[in-house]
Amino acid sequence: MDFDVTDQVDNSTDFPGQDLMEPVIDRGDGEENSCIMVRGSWNLRGLALVSREFLSGLEDLSRRDYGRMWDLTDVQALDTAGAYVLWQAWGLRFPKHIRLRPEHHSAFQRWQDRPIPPSMREAIRSSDPASRRILSMVERLGDHLLDLAILLGQLVLNLLHLLRHPGDTPWREVSATIHETGGRALGITALVGFLIGVVISYLSSLQLQSLGAQIYIIDILGLSIIRELGPLLAAILVAGRSGSAMTARIGVMRVTQELDALSAMGISPSLRLILPKVIALIISLPLLVVWTDLIALIGGAVSAHLELGIGYHQFFLKLPNAVPLSNLMIGLSKGVVFGLSIALIACHFGLRIQPNTESLGNETTNSVVVAITLVILVDAVFAILFRGIGIR
Repeated sequence: MDFDVTDQVDNSTDFPGQDLMEPVIDRGDGEENSCIMVRGSWNLRGLALVSREFLSGLEDLSRRDYGRMWDLTDVQALDTAGAYVLWQAWGLRFPKHIRLRPEHHSAFQRWQDRPIPPSMREAIRSSDPASRRILSMVERLGDHLLDLAILLGQLVLNLLHLLRHPGDTPWREVSATIHETGGRALGITALVGFLIGVVISYLSSLQLQSLGAQIYIIDILGLSIIRELGPLLAAILVAGRSGSAMTARIGVMRVTQELDALSAMGISPSLRLILPKVIALIISLPLLVVWTDLIALIGGAVSAHLELGIGYHQFFLKLPNAVPLSNLMIGLSKGVVFGLSIALIACHFGLRIQPNTESLGNETTNSVVVAITLVILVDAVFAILFRGIGIR
């Protein structure tokens, strides 16, 4: 390792468009032997100005250009936090060639003397990009789980506060969110539910006719829609429609600094923004499940009447005997869990949005993808836990 501690500082170079308080990485002219210039203020104040994308790019740059000279002589300020960020990006060791001020060397001393666990040391020494990528994914997953746990704990504290102070309950926000997530979603859920009911009934009738078991179309439609497809369709539509809207609204409030204004006024953002959304989805999604089940069964009954000649009165009269009530309770329970999951995911990614438009789009997309994936995962867990209930 070529370690150069120097007190010669060249401040003649100007960087137009860059904030002097913001950490900056300059790769120079792109030549093979050019230096990687590190500039700006690498302290808590300066790091608060950078985004997660900047830190990820720093790690990628360190992996690609580890053998190049790292020049830190133009760093205006460096504390242990900034040294830790660079130390992590370098893989918990100094680059092969580095130029550093004497007064900044002590900031790295704390992390240099810190022992590395054997398992981590082996992972670092094996310069396998796939291993580094897996470790990075595990770290990000841990960050998400920790933030979700903190968010859920804050909601529990808010509920305890409302039990002691019922007058602080944000009824208006809850009512508005129920109307937005439930009332305005009736049309799209009815359309999709009706079409799904028609498709399932039509495809099933083709097979049942060949077996001479047309009457069992009622059992197939009732069990599949009430137990599985109704809750799943309603949750996916709400996740794509309402979940994305929740994430985007919180993100816009972050961009316009409305969240900071609420905190400055002593108003809890979790109490006024997150808790109403969670309560509203827990209430509205089970109701949407019932609505979707009903419309899907009507669509299935229409198709069964046209294809198999089964009367509407016969269809709905035999339905309670074909499908036990426990299936409806399982579907409603799914609606409650789906509503809680979608609201938590939407608010979680909304709070992670940085004050820029790129982060707003990325986190909104992540919110929808993760919410739909979690809904399908929870549905699979329900299928395993209640596989012996409600099926004759």
